[in-house]
Amino acid sequence: MILTANEILLHQETNKLYRILWIEENNIIVYLIDMDDENEKALPFKRKFQEIQDELITGTLLKQKEDPYFSIVQQSPNTKNISIRDQAWQLIKDIVVQEPKIYEKHNRTKLMASVQAEQSISYPGLRKYLRKYWQRGKNPNALLPDYHLSGGRGNEKQSGDKKRGRPSIYSSIGINVDDETKKNFRFAIDKYYLNNKKNSLTKTFEFLLKEFYAEDFYYENGILKMKFKDENKLPKERQFRYWFHKEYSTKEVLVAREGSRKYGKDHRELLSSATQEAYGPGSRYLIDATSVNCYILSRDNPNWIIGRPVLYLVVDVFSRMVVGMYIGLEGPSWMGAMMAIANTAMDKVKYCSEYGINISKEAWPCESLPEILLGDRGELEGYQPERLVSAFNLHLENAAPYRADWKGIVEKRFDVTDQKVKPFLPGYVEKDASERGAPDYRIKARLTLEQFTSIIIKQVLAYNMTHYIENYHRDGDLLEDNVEPVPLALWNWGIQHRSGKHNYFAEKIVRFHLLPQEDVSVTEKGIRLNSKLFYSCDRAIKEEWFVHARNKGTWKMKASLDPRNISNLYILNEKTGDIEPCFLLDESKRYEGLSLDEVKYITAQEKIMRSGLKLEELKAQLGFMEDAEKEAKQAEKESNQNRSSNLSKAEQTKSIQKNRQYEKGARRKEEAFTFVESNKTAAQVIPFSKEVQTDDFKRPSIKDLLKQRMEQKDE
Repeated sequence: MILTANEILLHQETNKLYRILWIEENNIIVYLIDMDDENEKALPFKRKFQEIQDELITGTLLKQKEDPYFSIVQQSPNTKNISIRDQAWQLIKDIVVQEPKIYEKHNRTKLMASVQAEQSISYPGLRKYLRKYWQRGKNPNALLPDYHLSGGRGNEKQSGDKKRGRPSIYSSIGINVDDETKKNFRFAIDKYYLNNKKNSLTKTFEFLLKEFYAEDFYYENGILKMKFKDENKLPKERQFRYWFHKEYSTKEVLVAREGSRKYGKDHRELLSSATQEAYGPGSRYLIDATSVNCYILSRDNPNWIIGRPVLYLVVDVFSRMVVGMYIGLEGPSWMGAMMAIANTAMDKVKYCSEYGINISKEAWPCESLPEILLGDRGELEGYQPERLVSAFNLHLENAAPYRADWKGIVEKRFDVTDQKVKPFLPGYVEKDASERGAPDYRIKARLTLEQFTSIIIKQVLAYNMTHYIENYHRDGDLLEDNVEPVPLALWNWGIQHRSGKHNYFAEKIVRFHLLPQEDVSVTEKGIRLNSKLFYSCDRAIKEEWFVHARNKGTWKMKASLDPRNISNLYILNEKTGDIEPCFLLDESKRYEGLSLDEVKYITAQEKIMRSGLKLEELKAQLGFMEDAEKEAKQAEKESNQNRSSNLSKAEQTKSIQKNRQYEKGARRKEEAFTFVESNKTAAQVIPFSKEVQTDDFKRPSIKDLLKQRMEQKDE
C-alpha cells in the first residue's frame, strides 16, 4: 500500500479526517494531524507505517480524495488578504521546513521560542498558524484569513424598531422587513408573479400595496387614487426586489412562469455537448422516429394512397454515423423501433442489395449494438425492451418528456434528410398544405414504400461518407491525427483507437430477442398460446413434451412471437443456443397468416357471438321450462281425474309388460306407413237387419278388467 505526504485518511468509525504530514524514508514512522476544524489545539502525532497499512487493508481507514480545504487554498485572494498571509508565512517559513524535527513536541517548543524571541507574537497565535498550515495542505495559502466565515453572510438579520440601512432622503421613512412583511411579500409573489400571467415585479409590488397597505380610494380632480393606512410604514420597491431575488431562484421562477416543459426545452442549463457523453463508436446510440412529409402508394395497386411512411434513424453519438434505419408503416411504436434496432446489427451490404444498391463493406461498416441506447419513453419503456438489457447487456435511457433536445443529433439528422430529398419526392407535403387554395399533395404521390426506402438509403450513404459536421468538438487525439469531422472518418478512427464499446451478435439472435415474449403452456394438445393457438415443434415431439404434459401435468415457458404473423412461435434452446421454430397444429390452422391483433379480434367476436347465442339459448330454455311445467300440471290434473284411487302399488306395477305390449300394438297400427289419402270418404257399411244387436267392442278399461277378475275369484 503506497502512502504519500498530504494524503487524507478517513477513519470509518469516528468519521474523522487525518492528513499525512511526513513519512520516514524507510517507511517506519508516519506523522499525521487531525483535520477537525473545531479542535484548535490539534498538533502532529506519529504512528507506525505498518499500522496504517493494516487499517487501510481492513477498511478501518480509507483514502479520501476530496480535500475540504481545497477551495480555500486555491482562491484568488485580494491585496489585503495576501498581506495577512505573507505576514503569517514569514513567521513560520523557516521552522516548518525542519522536518521531522518540527513535529516532535520538545523540538517544536524550542523552534517556536526562537521565533517569539525575534517577532512580536504569542505562543497560541504562532501555534494557530502552524496548525492551519499543516491541516490545510502545507501550502502558504492555508494561512489566508477565514473572512468567508465572517459577517453572517446568508443569515437573516433580526428586525428591530429602528429602521436599518441608509436613511431615506426623498420619500417616507419606510420599514424594516420583518416576518409579517415577508409573509405579505410571499403572498403577493405567489399570487401575482409566479403564474402564467407574467406580471412584472413592479406590477406585483403595486398589487402588494393594494392588497395589504391600502385603506380606501378617493377622487382627486376626477382621478381615482389610493389612500394608504400610513405612508411612513410602506415597504420600498427596492426592499421588495432585494428580498425576491434573495428568496427565489431563477429556475424556480422560470418553471412557475413558463412551465416545466418550456423550461426544460428553452431555459435549462447547457453544460455539455452530446459528443462528451461518448468516448468512442458504440458508446451511445440515439434512436428516434418521425413521419415523413411525403405520401406514398401501395405496391399492389398504384391507385391506392397509403399515407405517409414513418422513418426511424439510429445514430452513433461519437461519430454521428447513421448505424441503423427503418422505413415502414409501423409506429412510432416499439414495433417500428424493434425493426430499426434489428437493422443496426444487420449486414448493410445485404440490406442495401435488397433494394438494388451495391456497396462495399467499408462504405457502411455498422452491424453491432451499442453500450447505451437513448430513445423516447413510449418506445423504450416497458417489459419488452427490458429484454435487451438481459440479453445483450444493453443499457436503455429514456428522454424526459418534452425533451427532444436530448436527442438533438438524431433530430438534426431528420432535418438534413428532409431538406436533401425534398426536391426529388413527388407527393412531398409543403408548408402551405393547410392553407386555403393550396394543392392537394396526396394525389401527387408516385413512390412505393420500397422506392422511397431506396432513395433514403442513398441519401444516408452520402451523408455518412461526405457530410461535414459543423461545430464538432474534436479532442486532442482527433486533432493530433487530423481526423476530418465526417461520420465515416470519425467512425473508422474511433474503431481503430477507441473500440471496445461494441457488442457483436448474430443477426438472428438480435431479431429473436427483439421479438415480444409471451407465456405459453405445454399441454397434451400442444404448446398453447392465448387458449386458441396450439403449436408443436421437432424438439417437443422428439423429447415427448406432450406425453409428459398429459401424464405429469402442464408447465409454462417463454416463447418469442412476431405479432404481425402468428404462424410461428420461436423457442430458444438454452443448452445449444439454437432457435427452435414452432408451427401451428391443425386445430389452429384457421389462424395461419393472421396477426395477433386479428386473432384477438376474431376471438373477441366469437365470445360476443357465443354470449349472444347463450342468451338466446337461456331465453328458450326458460320458455321451455314454463311450457313443460304447464303441460305437466295439466297432464297430472287429467290423469288424477281418470285414475282409480283405490289401487295398490302392486296392482299398478305388476302388469307393466302386458300393458306395454298392448300399447305397442296400438301405436304400430297408428304409426304404420300408408299411401291412402286420408281425405277420401270411408265406405258406408249397411247392416243386414235392423234387429241385429251390435256389441260394444271397445277395449275394457283397467278398472273393468280388475272388476272382472275380482268377480271370477269370488266364484
